[in-house]
Amino acid sequence: MSTTLDIDSILRQAGPVLHQQGHEIQPFGHLVRLPIALAESVCKHSVENLNQLLADTITLRDLYKKHHWQVVGHTFYQLHLLFDKHYDEQSTLVDQVAERIQLLGGVGIAMAADVAETTIIPRPPKGREPVPVQISRLLHAHEIVLREARTMARQAAENGDDGTNDLIVSDVIRTNELEVWFVAEHLVDTPLVRANGGSGNA
Repeated sequence: MSTTLDIDSILRQAGPVLHQQGHEIQPFGHLVRLPIALAESVCKHSVENLNQLLADTITLRDLYKKHHWQVVGHTFYQLHLLFDKHYDEQSTLVDQVAERIQLLGGVGIAMAADVAETTIIPRPPKGREPVPVQISRLLHAHEIVLREARTMARQAAENGDDGTNDLIVSDVIRTNELEVWFVAEHLVDTPLVRANGGSGNA
């Protein structure tokens, strides 16, 4: 006796099941306990700190991309490249901080609306700004991140969370300090010097 194949049924099994719905498997702000030899209270404190740092790092990263697109003037090419390089470096930090949050059993902040609600970095206008203003904005954002990172690193060390302390000190602080150096040099107003040693303004 021959068997009739139901092609429609077979194809339904091979296709994706769309529009699925369900409850969250881990609500934001709640931790999953992992055997990493850290007290839950320590993990919770570090996750809260790191989520603030994550929101501000995402904001700083996106600020670099905004300025990368909108920079103008005679230093356009140099700053266009520099801003994109720093964007990539901040993107690396975003992943590192988010992964540390997950490793501690937490849930990392991710969506733009949630980041906007959490960050303490001032929101820039949608339009284009002059280069000195762009740079000043970036330096202020870096200072915010560095200030909170130093405090968070000390707290992690005091709590025995060496992994979080190492991430913040070795990666977050070092990267942001280097980027501050490179960006701040573009605000130095060095006077021209003539060949005979006199000032270009003479």
